[in-house]
Amino acid sequence: MPRTGILIVGHGSREPASNREFEELVGCIRLRRADLEVRHAYVELAEPALADGLNAIASGNERVVVAPCFLFTAGHVKNDIPLALSAARRKFPTVRFTAGRVLGVHPAMAELAYQRALEAAEAADGLADAKRTALVIVGRGSSDPDANGDFFKLARLLGEGRDFGWVAPAFIGITKPLFSEAIELVARARPEKILVVPYLLFTGRLISQLKMQVREFQARYPWIKTVLAPHLGIHPKLIEAFDERIDEALSERAPLPCDNCQYRTPIGAIAENVGGFRSLLWSARHMETHAQAMPHAHAHRPMRRHVLVCGNVDCASRGSIALIGELRRALKRVGREREIRVTRTSCMGRCGEGPTVAVYPDGIWYRGVTPADANELVDCHLIGDRLVGRLIDAIMQ
Repeated sequence: MPRTGILIVGHGSREPASNREFEELVGCIRLRRADLEVRHAYVELAEPALADGLNAIASGNERVVVAPCFLFTAGHVKNDIPLALSAARRKFPTVRFTAGRVLGVHPAMAELAYQRALEAAEAADGLADAKRTALVIVGRGSSDPDANGDFFKLARLLGEGRDFGWVAPAFIGITKPLFSEAIELVARARPEKILVVPYLLFTGRLISQLKMQVREFQARYPWIKTVLAPHLGIHPKLIEAFDERIDEALSERAPLPCDNCQYRTPIGAIAENVGGFRSLLWSARHMETHAQAMPHAHAHRPMRRHVLVCGNVDCASRGSIALIGELRRALKRVGREREIRVTRTSCMGRCGEGPTVAVYPDGIWYRGVTPADANELVDCHLIGDRLVGRLIDAIMQ
């Protein structure tokens, strides 16, 4: 066999405890795969970075398997990992790279969530009457509909045949139904007990936020026994599911779907589309040169500016969703909504400094933008071509 290494890729967190849990999982896999070199890397917020991790493991192996430690397939898995792999393949042309699938809708993961629900039930005097018990399973939430749809499927798989009176999926941020809204609706059904199960791999800020919301709900509804279950964490079921995904990647039975994208591997007569950043360049070319973009007719003029607003958990909690609405209303007020578009994005890598706003093609990044700043941003920058200096974070050259 060629020398083979496994690079386990996590999201990364500003919370050291979250990164320690991830690295503990990596340690468990390393013990189980003693015949292979096992390393780890992070997409953001922690070291080693994904590119550095790929360089390190490719330097000593003829084959590299990238195992994404993510619950569902969303932006980081669809974009960041394939783009990093494309760069690594150019740098190490003799190394064979393979990307595996995320954990996804896996029976072992549904069983793990159920085990955590049982732990919560034990803390609330057992699960004697499941029919009078509501289960609220809480996911992170994503701007990617595929990930949100898979989460709902997982919630259904978790509740199937368990005899819970209610099984309600909800999200802690980014998309709806939000946990605070879903648990209020569940309370109106008058269950005797509510088990809140965080469908999150590791501890961190989202767990702290969820604990606070559960405490607030308990104060409003003291007559409903409400218990927060532990997050998924390190568990034999998690290792079972992750082991299976690694085996799939090693045997190349089920590669990461985005790694087979037309922009990253030759497909039929469109092989000229292959290129690590080609998929990202299409949108930029569409805006700037328009006629050089995809060869089809358009019924609209090219955009003058594109405003990107982070809608991820941290920025959303600071008001970015309301900011998007205010920006769109301000543009409509001046009749420029067709030539200046406002788009909600996933994380833009400025966590703790948001809401973050990027204006292209100008390359201006703003931070700490509030809904109250929307009219000034539109009137001064987007219409008047004058930067709002007090909000500038960076100017991209």
